[in-house]
Amino acid sequence: MRTGSGQADDPPAATQKAEPATGPPLATTRLVTWHGDLVAWVDQLGWLRSLNDWLTAVLGPVRERHQDNLALELLHGGRWAGHPLHPALSDLPIGLWTGAMLLDTADRGPAPRRGIDAAGLLSAAGILAAGATALTGLSDWTVSNDQDRRVGLFHGLLNTVALGLQCASLGTRMTGHRSTARALGAASLTVTAAAGYLGGHLVFTKGVMVNRVAWAIGPRRWTRALPEADVPDDSPIAVEAEGRQVMLYRHRGSLYAIDNICSHAGGLLSRGTVADLTVTCPLHGSRFALADGCVGRGPASQPQPVLPTRIRNGWIEVRGSQPAPRRPANGRTQP
Repeated sequence: MRTGSGQADDPPAATQKAEPATGPPLATTRLVTWHGDLVAWVDQLGWLRSLNDWLTAVLGPVRERHQDNLALELLHGGRWAGHPLHPALSDLPIGLWTGAMLLDTADRGPAPRRGIDAAGLLSAAGILAAGATALTGLSDWTVSNDQDRRVGLFHGLLNTVALGLQCASLGTRMTGHRSTARALGAASLTVTAAAGYLGGHLVFTKGVMVNRVAWAIGPRRWTRALPEADVPDDSPIAVEAEGRQVMLYRHRGSLYAIDNICSHAGGLLSRGTVADLTVTCPLHGSRFALADGCVGRGPASQPQPVLPTRIRNGWIEVRGSQPAPRRPANGRTQP
């Protein structure tokens, strides 16, 4: 390759001196890393870890005892709603309390007055919505793990503080102390915004309560997974086919292949139990039918991808849901 052609693998020219690499200024680095530092700081709070361990020890057995309860599953949203309810419900108190603050800003009333006004009505509606949001959030919290659980707990504590401030704002508003009510409402919305930021971190950075197999489509062609003789009857087997983790299960001569990564929180289904051709995730108890991946019990909200299988020359082969396009005689790829 010619010297100076601009390609990344060009050697430096003999007449040029390499300039020393300079890193970004410290201030610039902090501007783009502060959110990671904030989450790390929250995760290291000793009192938060102690509270998290205590609540886990109390609520964990309760959830496991009642995980077949329909009401508990509905709190997640799960298969009934198609996605978790908590993120959608959280928009209600934020919007209602923001509306209350805007009405307070526009209010030019001359004298304080007792009772509830339009802003107070929005504040009260937001308090009711926050209660439902808290219940669904607590339900989702019980099926999270490790750092996500601790950050989620801090998120919930901030929302609890915001709810308390909003209740105090409504109380002072009804007694006629409108200036105090407005200050408390603004403080509540500020704390809510901080809690919402941590909630966004959990969803968009850590992928909590999102479909973990939404982009699983491969392998594009029939791929050998395991010799047929190595798959016993009625025992889940984990294999890998072109980077995709697959669980194989054979029952009475029928072979089933399902994505091994649980769509809810990434648990390995091959480590769970199988009964009546339904596999139970070992992490949080979600159940999936082996035949079509349908959700039999939450907290999972999305079905599990199943893969076509076949046996060729003593090998079990699997293929993803989207096969590779065929190439006709003219060599052009067709969809």
